[in-house]
Amino acid sequence: MQHQSHPAAAFEREHLVVIGNGMAGCRAIEELIARDASRYRVTIFGAEPHVNYNRIMLSPVLAGEKSFDEIVINDRRWYAANGIELVTSDPVLAIDRAARTVTARSGRMVGYDRLLIATGSDPFIIPVPGKDLPGVITFRDMADVDHMLAAAGKGGDAVVIGGGLLGLEAAHGLTLRGMKVTVIHLMPTLMERQLDEAAGWLLKSALEARGQTILTQANTAEIVGTDAVEGVRLKDGTLIPASLVVMAVGIRPCTALARDAGLAVGRGIQVDDHMVTSDPSILAVGECVEHDGNVYGLVAPLWDMCRALADGLTDSHSGYRGSVTSTKLKVAGLDVFSAGDFSGTDGAEDIVLRDASRGIYKRVVVKDDRIVGAVLYGDTGDSGWYFDLLKRGEDIGAIRDMLIFGQAFASGGGVADPKAAVAALSDTAELCGCNGVSKGQVVACIEAGAHSLDAVRAGCKASASCGSCTGIVETLLATTLGDAVEAGPRTMCNCTSFGHDDVRREIVAQQMCSIPEVMQKLHWATPDGCSSCRPALNYYLLCALPGDYVDDQQSRFVNERMHANIQKDGTYSVVPRMWGGLTNPRELRAIADVVEKYDAPMVKVTGGQRLDIFGIKKEDLPAVWADLNAAGMVSGHAYGKSLRTVKTCVGSEWCRFGTQDSTGLGVKIERMTWGSWMPHKFKIAVSGCPRNCAEATIKDFGVVCVDSGYELSVGGNGGIKVRATDFLCKVATEVEAMHYCAAFIQLYREEARYLERTAPWIERVGVEYIRARIADDAEGRDALAARFHFAQQFLQDDPWAARAAGAEREQHAPMARFTPHDATKEMA
Repeated sequence: MQHQSHPAAAFEREHLVVIGNGMAGCRAIEELIARDASRYRVTIFGAEPHVNYNRIMLSPVLAGEKSFDEIVINDRRWYAANGIELVTSDPVLAIDRAARTVTARSGRMVGYDRLLIATGSDPFIIPVPGKDLPGVITFRDMADVDHMLAAAGKGGDAVVIGGGLLGLEAAHGLTLRGMKVTVIHLMPTLMERQLDEAAGWLLKSALEARGQTILTQANTAEIVGTDAVEGVRLKDGTLIPASLVVMAVGIRPCTALARDAGLAVGRGIQVDDHMVTSDPSILAVGECVEHDGNVYGLVAPLWDMCRALADGLTDSHSGYRGSVTSTKLKVAGLDVFSAGDFSGTDGAEDIVLRDASRGIYKRVVVKDDRIVGAVLYGDTGDSGWYFDLLKRGEDIGAIRDMLIFGQAFASGGGVADPKAAVAALSDTAELCGCNGVSKGQVVACIEAGAHSLDAVRAGCKASASCGSCTGIVETLLATTLGDAVEAGPRTMCNCTSFGHDDVRREIVAQQMCSIPEVMQKLHWATPDGCSSCRPALNYYLLCALPGDYVDDQQSRFVNERMHANIQKDGTYSVVPRMWGGLTNPRELRAIADVVEKYDAPMVKVTGGQRLDIFGIKKEDLPAVWADLNAAGMVSGHAYGKSLRTVKTCVGSEWCRFGTQDSTGLGVKIERMTWGSWMPHKFKIAVSGCPRNCAEATIKDFGVVCVDSGYELSVGGNGGIKVRATDFLCKVATEVEAMHYCAAFIQLYREEARYLERTAPWIERVGVEYIRARIADDAEGRDALAARFHFAQQFLQDDPWAARAAGAEREQHAPMARFTPHDATKEMA
């Protein structure tokens, strides 16, 4: 049944209908609410089933670095709190300007007083044979990401047509997901609109080093296939196999709806300075519009348009005057920036800093002592400063000699001073490109009471998306507030107000048995959690309920789900366990056979005395595991938040300095502890004498053998921040050493926070507390060890054997049970 509402009467609020639930449409409503929250009654129509999310961050979702929940801009509570009616999965198909109504695909008809068109852009599909084959997709929304995740789950080859930002991001994500990716680009330089030839070459080299094939000056002739895509043929005859083709060759304003309604349309929907179309009752904003002959596809101009639109709807006189644009991007994890004219204008001079070995390139184009263009690659920290100087046309003659070295040097008179650099930025300098927030807005937010990073993120959204501006925001907090900066509450994540310790306590106190139950009883703010809280909750439940709680594989990080370590080229490394660092001819032959059979490009001896097999394809993992299992080898858990290795020296059996059988003890400890899930990775070592060849004093648990027994120490770390262990106690026998080890591990398992190594945990609680619980309390020590051994009954099954058997049944890669489209469970 059709529903029709008519324009509001004079005493009612005006009805503003928005076509488009994307970034521009919702940002315009945010700006409107900030100026006059009671002026309009708002209805928003969206074509997708989702709330408003940050499309810029689709690439991290594809790459597994973020979940969908983490890129949501406005959740359903925002719509409800502001009285906004949201209609999802129902795009508007027609506008009746005479009747002032819109009609959606469902047949629903709604009247308006004011109408806002925010339909964005459509991806351009090159008109080649085969473009409509199944397996040919674009990269514009969450549905496209779902398609790519599903394709990547099956493995195989992918071709990305287009070497612009979207194409390279798609290629990066698919590579990380295990696909072999080829990028086809028509022009000689990648991202030629944003980068000059030198920066484009550096970018191409970096991507090729990550395993991608980049073909420039390559022209697509056809997409080959019968029932589905099978490959791409170039005009030179080259055939590239592919089971997935991503079209990312450009976008064009989505104007069909406006054109059908009789609005003035050029390259985009034509608007004035307040975003009003040729019909005074209809406005338009975002990528779909044309203002003064210009069409913008970047975020910053869209935010400027939204502010001008909101000013016009609330009777302000300010308007949009066009934008000077810059592009600051992270392409496949590589930082790039460009602004202005860097084509080589007559009379312009180049100031260049190039450090190819470090992947850094800076080019500032100057004319008449003013910046007219800039290109940065690898180090974009000064991009905001260069762009601010460009926009303001400031004379840089006095700092020209230091200009290329960045603002910290220029502002500090040749001495790097980051605080002075941030303080010297103008109030109009844009700090957060994702959300269009200037330095002045951040300072105003801080002065209004936002005294922590989280408070700034909530107040003005600076640093709330990709996080690249976090350092500058933190510097502004420090320079504005000094010692009054607040650290903010230590919650598990933004989904909850509870900290890790609170959640663990409540799980035990309320006897909660599942992730949904925890989220329900503790009033989680999101329905499915996020990539920060789900793995933590999964671990806490496993630890609290051994034997009863069923491990949720979908809540694990990608390495733990795949039972192998993903590498930067999208392949995996496999590490079989070698008990105490020992091996034998049968195991070595099995490893050699696997390396040859699956064409592994490298085998590496690890620091934990094992062999790491690199370059294994995702689809080959179950077969590799099966072959190693057949030789009696099990998972080394090199990927897990679990016991990694027990490193040993040869001890008294072979070494003339050895005091005890350190190798034998190490093997016994490893067989006792392997397979146990922990808050973070855990390493053990046993040295046969105080010479400490096994480096026991920088491990999570270390044993140093002496003539009279075994010295035990805890909390070491040999990583970025080296920390020597704290002495725990000395015991007389191997049995005691193993018993104390089990008790210590269980105490760590039960009381440390998820992703907290033993070193920071001990520094937080104090080594005296650890000694009191392990060395001084015999009854408590026995209870801890007993709980550890009880839990081990349920955790020591070899995951490789189970996954290999499951893969044979399912005839898929080992993650067949993982649902790619459920983005809320996509762990980084």
